[in-house]
Amino acid sequence: MLTLVEEAFVPLRAAVSALPAYVPGARVTAGSQAWKLSSNENPYPPLPSVLDAIARGATEVNRYPDMYAGELVEALAAHTGVAPENVVVGNGSVAVLAHVLQAVVEHGDEVVFPWRSFEAYPIAVAVAGGKAVMVPVEGGTGRLDLPAMAAAVTPATRVVLVCTPNNPTGPAVHAAELETFLAAVPRDVLVVVDEAYLEFVRDPEVPDGVDLLRRHPNVVLLRTLSKAYGLAGLRVGYAVAEPRLAAGIRAVSTPFGVSHLAQVAALASLAPAAQGELLERVDALVTERTRVTESLREQGWDLPDTQANFVWFGLGEATLQRAAEAKEAGVLVRPFAGDGLRVSIGETEANDAFLRVAATWR
Repeated sequence: MLTLVEEAFVPLRAAVSALPAYVPGARVTAGSQAWKLSSNENPYPPLPSVLDAIARGATEVNRYPDMYAGELVEALAAHTGVAPENVVVGNGSVAVLAHVLQAVVEHGDEVVFPWRSFEAYPIAVAVAGGKAVMVPVEGGTGRLDLPAMAAAVTPATRVVLVCTPNNPTGPAVHAAELETFLAAVPRDVLVVVDEAYLEFVRDPEVPDGVDLLRRHPNVVLLRTLSKAYGLAGLRVGYAVAEPRLAAGIRAVSTPFGVSHLAQVAALASLAPAAQGELLERVDALVTERTRVTESLREQGWDLPDTQANFVWFGLGEATLQRAAEAKEAGVLVRPFAGDGLRVSIGETEANDAFLRVAATWR
């Protein structure tokens, strides 16, 4: 044990001392029988082809990975329909978002984002030295209030974050409303369109992100292989941006930020045969999402339209009590104190267990 001669007085940055804690989804403890619906994970195990790639890659972990993940960048570019110079990879989309903010935010610059939305946003903004400007989502629907977000933009605004589908409420932004929003935002304000749940979207009114990027050079797309691709434990995220912005984001990225095993697993997942299998799994999860939401509505719940792999319950002050009751019944969910519960779509048995719990709340 380290014993200090005297108490240390090295100060932390004020922004760091004031950071809110990121609260991860509850984990299943050893020996418990609980279903984990708290972290928006893909419930399917890795594909055999991906496991084989990881096993082969494990023999090379004594070597540094490709620093800029060149082969993976090329594969993601081809998958997305852009050039490699448009793509920047990182240790999950959270890390990529941090690099985006580091590249453009000066101390005191404002960053506008919806709330409640992704819990990492206020943390990433504060670490980058920015000032968070939170705009409430629409009550009841959980939709982003884009007119209010546009109105919140000032000469001090440097970035706006648009989460679609919105985590944790679920609705996706529509093309027409996003075009109106972008027309109202100055061209020197960066608009980050966070599409972490893109593959689960079935709403025909959503925009094509790449087409949006081609027409609006101040847009950056943020995507991940954690959700639909089932690589949450290996952390691979990426940004798609115009080349000058992409180069700036790449310049501040953590060296060797994507591990060798993450790179080989991502490449294996992007192979055509694997793509087909993974998208079949996504379709199955979307079908299960429909079943769960229809069952909940039959119970009498009025839910936001979710286009992600989770559902949202705006329970207000009852949130923590309901989460405790779900845990007691063997289902782990994600509470946001004072706001509501987010419940991931998981295995059929897990979803059935949660439906039984939800029925007791009516």
